[in-house]
Amino acid sequence: MIRKSPRLILFFTILIALGCNLPRLDLTPPTQTPTPVTPTGTISSSASSPTVELGRAENPIILALPPGSDAAKVEAANFIAAQFTERTGYAVVTVIPDSQAALVDAFARGNAHIALFEPYAYLLSHQQGFAKAAFALVQDDKTLYGSQFLARREAGVSVHFNPISETNIIDDAGIALMQFNNKKPCWTDKSSASGYVVPLGYLNANGVVTQPAAFVEGHPTVVRSLYASGICDFGATYVDARKFPSLEDQFPDLIERVAVIWRIPEIIPYQVFAFSSDMPAPMRDLFANTMLVIMQIDQGRAALETVYGIKELSPVNDAYYDQFRRYVEASGVSLTDLIK
Repeated sequence: MIRKSPRLILFFTILIALGCNLPRLDLTPPTQTPTPVTPTGTISSSASSPTVELGRAENPIILALPPGSDAAKVEAANFIAAQFTERTGYAVVTVIPDSQAALVDAFARGNAHIALFEPYAYLLSHQQGFAKAAFALVQDDKTLYGSQFLARREAGVSVHFNPISETNIIDDAGIALMQFNNKKPCWTDKSSASGYVVPLGYLNANGVVTQPAAFVEGHPTVVRSLYASGICDFGATYVDARKFPSLEDQFPDLIERVAVIWRIPEIIPYQVFAFSSDMPAPMRDLFANTMLVIMQIDQGRAALETVYGIKELSPVNDAYYDQFRRYVEASGVSLTDLIK
């Protein structure tokens, strides 16, 4: 049985209401399984056939797989590409980029047009004008997640978070975070969105200047460092790293001793499914609609999960990521340094 997501039901309701203005889709299964296309394997250094209309056999639309995809993912991606071709009439082939950085470069060169981006890679490709967000990946019924600032209660900090209602007592981050001025933070690592980049962005945006940080490599390690005392004055983790199983077993009184001071709202995205800006808007709409149709087919759903880990998608646009973009920029960390 196909699981019907509430978001998809709502989206199809909108499509029906506006159907006269949207491209027509073939909602029936193909009469036979289309012959899959062989992945190109690597991305060339220049765009192919730029004078030929995009989507023709001489200049196909390129579906990018995640870097390092194995044979099972290649086979599943070929099925997705064949479905796109069957249902839209456009030629679609597949490719495997070497890295997220290579994927960003491929979008810039016109050597990839459809992909699932890691958040930083999407921000950079969109900033460069080459990627348009279409869907947010849904995990645990959410498309965004938050972060939290932690500190030892014994350090005399002011707690601005209610653990019963799990809400901030005050919304003003500047008031909550100013107490960390000239204090030493523990960060997870230099690419963590919830454990470094976004929290740093909040501090910078609110004029909080800290001492040189300790990068302790891991969210549970941040919690351990605060519990131990003497390493740093505060830290940041995902919500709620204090409840990591080994921590609860090792430190039964951890929740009492290490407090949530303030929580960053849910602004950090999971992965972003995006289309190239080289695809005209009607073409992007057609492929977005077709994507939803493929997700209604058992084999299509399985293929999307195999290739991209997609179980559910929520339609979005680029503005959906404005808050995330704002605090990544405020962090002062270069996007190119965050993309591997």
